[in-house]
Amino acid sequence: MPLRGVLLLAHVLAGIAIAAAIFPWLAQRNRNRIIRAWSGWLLSICGVRLRTAGLPLPPAIAATGVEPGSRGRLLLANHVSWIDVFAIHAALPSRFVAKSEIRSWPLLGLLVTLVGTLYIERGRRHAVASTNRRVFDRLQCGETVAVFAEGTTTDGRSLLPFHSNLLAPALEAGAECWPVALRYSADGVRSTAAAFVGEMALATSLWNILTARRLQVEVAFLEPVPTTGDRGRHHVAVAAAERIADWLDVPPPRGRRFNGSANQGAGTADSAPDAAGATARPAP
Repeated sequence: MPLRGVLLLAHVLAGIAIAAAIFPWLAQRNRNRIIRAWSGWLLSICGVRLRTAGLPLPPAIAATGVEPGSRGRLLLANHVSWIDVFAIHAALPSRFVAKSEIRSWPLLGLLVTLVGTLYIERGRRHAVASTNRRVFDRLQCGETVAVFAEGTTTDGRSLLPFHSNLLAPALEAGAECWPVALRYSADGVRSTAAAFVGEMALATSLWNILTARRLQVEVAFLEPVPTTGDRGRHHVAVAAAERIADWLDVPPPRGRRFNGSANQGAGTADSAPDAAGATARPAP
């Protein structure tokens, strides 16, 4: 385990150096090829085996996450751990949407900023609208954008209702919404070793992952939810959540929480879901 920790630190520092020195000169497709490979190596260093499942991805999209001339795609994933983002990157490099607090995380915050994460500033009235415009622009370029639609993490044994406020640009762009189911297991049995929930410290979560035996993360790409016609964002959010719940064999989420909570209106920054590394808690 100590060797893994040293290798992980070196790998993160190398990623920061590469992103800072090389990424400004590369097209997004080439950046994403590096992100995909780097994320796969991170999973290997952590002792986590990646398994992709569900619908097969076109090779070009799986390699770069970009399809020029297309309307792009929005990934709606359940959320278990900070390592989710790297599991998705290793399967399909994407541009994540995150709350601005993630920028303050030691090393990881700098890394996800350098690779082009789209941030939402909490407490700003028009933060969601501003982020939606940037998401729309990325989709129009044929990119893949990813959101952890529950807005927080679970231990993987349940699913929370999906927020829908960040689905607006996908509907406007006519992009497909792809449900993505994340599941962690060990020896074929569901595992909570990767879960980053409650008041758990990042260091504790990292220790749990590095010391877990035969940990596997499954990234399943499910049938896309159409965003054309008269389908509203609430319909898309519900359909995506139900498909993920069915794949994970957990109860479908209950209640209305699609804009943050039953009492929160759409368009507030606090209603935006977390991404790019787990919850919006400050780093330990």
